[in-house]
Formats: sequence, C-alpha cells, structure tokens
Amino acid sequence: MGEFIIELKGLQFYSFHGLYAEEKKVGGEFAVDVLAKLDSSHHEVSSIKETVNYAEVFEIIKKEMNLPRELLETLTQSIAKKIHDKFSSIIEIEVRVVKKVPPIAGFNGTVGATYRTTF
Repeated sequence: MGEFIIELKGLQFYSFHGLYAEEKKVGGEFAVDVLAKLDSSHHEVSSIKETVNYAEVFEIIKKEMNLPRELLETLTQSIAKKIHDKFSSIIEIEVRVVKKVPPIAGFNGTVGATYRTTF
C-alpha cells in the first residue's frame, strides 16, 4: 500500500494560548508542524482534488491558532479534527505545536504537544 505524506512545517504564529493570565493577555510565539498521510495505492494522483490543498490546511491552522486555548493538547486535537473534517482522504495525521518561550522561571528551551491519530 502506498501513501503520501503531506507536510507543513515550521509555521510561525503569535497567539494567546496558555493557562496563565499573563499568557492570555500578552501572548507568545508558537511553531506548528503538520504531517498528514493519504492512501495513494489505488491510482496516480494527478489533480489537486485527489490530494490535500496546502493553502486550505494553512487556513485551518491559522484559524485554530487565533482561538485561544488553555492547553496545547486541546489545540493539537482540534487542528487535527478540523483538517480531517475538510480532507477525509487523510488516513493518519500528526500535529505538533511548540511554545517557543514558556513562562517557566529559569527554563531555557521550548515546550510542546504532539497529537497523532489514525482514521
């Protein structure tokens, strides 16, 4: 069985996700990666209608990033669901959201959540 993996990587957003009041008020920098697998064993893909439109996936991600959530886990699940709702040909999806500057005293690095599911 063949499959395609469609990727959008390193998408940058300034959003207001987080548990703490300051995060909700000031916001922060986030990065998003999406990998979506499509079954391609039945025929050669020769039309955009037979695959996933990157621009439409980006618009879904952008809309979700503009809806503040307390948890990155909630956000990653929502992005995955919305993408699959639009493109039912996706058989597996992975969404990763990274908070570039988490509000943790003395912490030097990033934090993130990755959600992976099959359909």
